[in-house]
Amino acid sequence: MMDHIFRGALAGAKATTAMSGVMLAGDKLGLMRDQPPKRIVRALLPGHPRAPKQGEKPLAVLMHYAFGAGAGALLALVTRGRGVSWPVGAAYGLAIWLASYEGWVPAVAAMPPVHRDQPGRPLVMAAGHVVFGSVLAGSLRKNA
Repeated sequence: MMDHIFRGALAGAKATTAMSGVMLAGDKLGLMRDQPPKRIVRALLPGHPRAPKQGEKPLAVLMHYAFGAGAGALLALVTRGRGVSWPVGAAYGLAIWLASYEGWVPAVAAMPPVHRDQPGRPLVMAAGHVVFGSVLAGSLRKNA
């Protein structure tokens, strides 16, 4: 069981790297003013939720990878390390996106819910989460 969790966490970190590439591309295309992990860290740290915080960038990167590793570990645990097909992985990534960006992310005042967000960002974030889930599924199957 611990082996599944560890391999899932590694696969989740790999998938987070792929997803981050999509997010950075969206930023370069002008579809996102700033990265959601940074906004989440700002909202969770003491002080005004939108005010820049000292050390927020490395903390945002660390938090993003920790969340991705946790999501990978959870999927590996649930599937007993067997992995899933890429469509199921993509759906898993979209489910994480919807649960986060329509749920707890707006609840902590980090960002508006998807249906009220700035144009462009929801598309980039949905695509990023599809990439996350697809890469995660492929990595878990490869290591099964």
